[in-house]
Amino acid sequence: MTRGLFIVVSAPSGTGKSTICQKLLQACPEIKFSVSYTSRPPRPNEVNGKDYHFISRQEFQSRIDQGEFVEWVENYGNLYGSSRKIMESILHNGQDLLLDIEPRGAKNIKQKFRGGVYVFVLPPSRDELLRRLEGRGCETGKVIKDRFDQAESELKEISWYDYIIFNKDLETAADQLISIYKAEKCKRRRLRSEIKKFIKKNNIF
Repeated sequence: MTRGLFIVVSAPSGTGKSTICQKLLQACPEIKFSVSYTSRPPRPNEVNGKDYHFISRQEFQSRIDQGEFVEWVENYGNLYGSSRKIMESILHNGQDLLLDIEPRGAKNIKQKFRGGVYVFVLPPSRDELLRRLEGRGCETGKVIKDRFDQAESELKEISWYDYIIFNKDLETAADQLISIYKAEKCKRRRLRSEIKKFIKKNNIF
């Protein structure tokens, strides 16, 4: 069985990454979404097992010690991580996987797994990013400043990503991510087994 393809999408907070990822999942339902683990409590309307796997900080640390996470980071006092076992199982079964992960976690996965596709989503400008963060209306000025400072640090990571999407328009940005996925699925190296079957069936030498 051909191993599944995985796409890692990263972006500074407030860029619209999660919405773009949701549109990819809606357009391409064959892709599985990697639900991360976190030690933070759920927000209103968040569902355990769908948005995140919500666990205690103690349990999260225990899983770190047991090497269960392919990547994990601490953001604003909360821990976030992706299950190595779940990721391996999905890919081994030939299914494709989408991971919505910040750059530090993405870099850890890149060092441990071959064949991934890495996409970075950028805002139109720094000013627009700050405006979007302020427009949330549910965070304090300090939190906004911390997120903006971290965003500026994360922007320095774009050099090792495979694709860059500027989210000037949400629909256009989503279409670009969908196009990246579809193009990657057509790469010759991902279709070797199908090509061999075609050659054999049609007696092409």
